[in-house]
Amino acid sequence: MQRIKKGDKVEVITGKDVGERGEVISVLPKENRVVVSGVNLAKRHEKARQVGGRQIPAQIVEFNAPLHLSNVMLVCPKCDKATRVGYRFTADGRKTRFCKKCDANID
Repeated sequence: MQRIKKGDKVEVITGKDVGERGEVISVLPKENRVVVSGVNLAKRHEKARQVGGRQIPAQIVEFNAPLHLSNVMLVCPKCDKATRVGYRFTADGRKTRFCKKCDANID
């Protein structure tokens, strides 16, 4: 089970965007990275090109670059604080995540 999943709200704890919060767009588990909306914006210059029968002009594209998982912390939906994530098993044997600060279930 992953500590951070798609759709979770996270807070950046290090780097140029420290303190900013956003929603997780995608998780890249093999690279230990996460893409967060509105955080770590990067720009890419693209050449003019022909696609199909139409011309796409040269442009500067802004996109969300991935962050390392160690640079973000999950924000608890109940206490609204950046927290560490613990695991526990429910009565029916499922593994769930919980907030280490307020002890509330996240899943």
